[in-house]
Amino acid sequence: MYKLHASVHKEMLLLSRDKGGLAVLFLMPLVLIITISLLQSGSFETLQTDKKIPVLLVDNDRGALSAEMRGQMEAFDIITENAGTAYTETAAKEAVFAGEYQLAVVIPARMSRDLDKKVSRNVTEILSEFGLEGEESTAADTAAIAPKEIKLYFDPAVRASFKNAVKSNIEKLISQIETRSVYAAFQKELGAESDDFLSDNKFISFRELTPADDGAVLIPNATQHNVPAWTLFAMFFIVVPLSISMVKEKNQGTSVRLRTQPVSFATVLGGKVCTYLTVCLVQFGLMLLIGVYVLPWLDLPRLELNPASFVWLLFTAFFSGLAATGFGILVGTIARTQEQSASFGSTAVVILAAIGGVWIPVFLMPNFMQIISEISPMNWGLDAFQDILLRGGGLRDILPEAALLLLFFLLTLTVSIIYDAQKRAV
Repeated sequence: MYKLHASVHKEMLLLSRDKGGLAVLFLMPLVLIITISLLQSGSFETLQTDKKIPVLLVDNDRGALSAEMRGQMEAFDIITENAGTAYTETAAKEAVFAGEYQLAVVIPARMSRDLDKKVSRNVTEILSEFGLEGEESTAADTAAIAPKEIKLYFDPAVRASFKNAVKSNIEKLISQIETRSVYAAFQKELGAESDDFLSDNKFISFRELTPADDGAVLIPNATQHNVPAWTLFAMFFIVVPLSISMVKEKNQGTSVRLRTQPVSFATVLGGKVCTYLTVCLVQFGLMLLIGVYVLPWLDLPRLELNPASFVWLLFTAFFSGLAATGFGILVGTIARTQEQSASFGSTAVVILAAIGGVWIPVFLMPNFMQIISEISPMNWGLDAFQDILLRGGGLRDILPEAALLLLFFLLTLTVSIIYDAQKRAV
């Protein structure tokens, strides 16, 4: 234990003298988590039900149908005027294509009146086939009625998923209005007095449920994704100072002098593991403080924690730190120069973060990339963190990911020891 304590003390001294390395380890992830959370907050907020998207509406109909459409478009912030002047179709199109708005909806003229005529004519024809007399048709009623077209102008920069969602919602809304118009026409022709069948109550509906913990609904947000994601990125980025430190020891002859002492290579590695695992846990604590106290101050969602979730988060952080430390030791053992360790280590961490879901959630990736993401230890750690934060998971839920992280640590440490022994033999 004394030798291990001395090794840890040595690593602490080396790390404290590296001011740039300390800045990379602690300041860089804090800046990243705040910056990325601010940049992504808008994207995550659009997924929330209370977030309204501004939409231009040009109402050329000004009838009952357009009024009903406007009343049911509750998910949007409807804008019809600019400085007291109603938008025209040309002005709305120019505003959208200029990037001022994402969408403009143009309702055609006479849509309400022509829809009523069309429905009434169809209902009259159906009733006449059953031998029921409807109202007599006039020449105006038998005139051809041109189909109406609601125009949707989209900003070219919007995503295809947004376009599809908007078109689907508007088509559903139009279908409901047309159905209600048909019911109303039958009621008028048959002289029915009850309006029960025109009720908005639906026989079949759906309800969206989200996993809950103790009855509280858990809704993913930017904070719940970015805090664990960038915590893992910060942990694995210790590969840079750790590997550079190991290369310095080899180039300066420190490792040779250590071999002349009655200290095993495993003890030396143990000192590095304890030191940098402590660094990882400090990073984890700082990131939680950012999520709980700093992000709400920036008008971002607060990271909600309870004693049980904190214990399992710390448990996951411990094994994630072991995996990150083992990876840093492996790079430092194999690299021959500081340039090799710094460039390869940082590049490898960025790649593992990219495929592991740190930047883009895994479920948004193509299918083949979702399969590839399974090889990233950051993906294992992120899955465990999200099991706790989003699904209220416990030890049983995160144990498979913790086992994978521990196995990754043991594998990298074993490879490092074997590689070092072979180099000594040479």
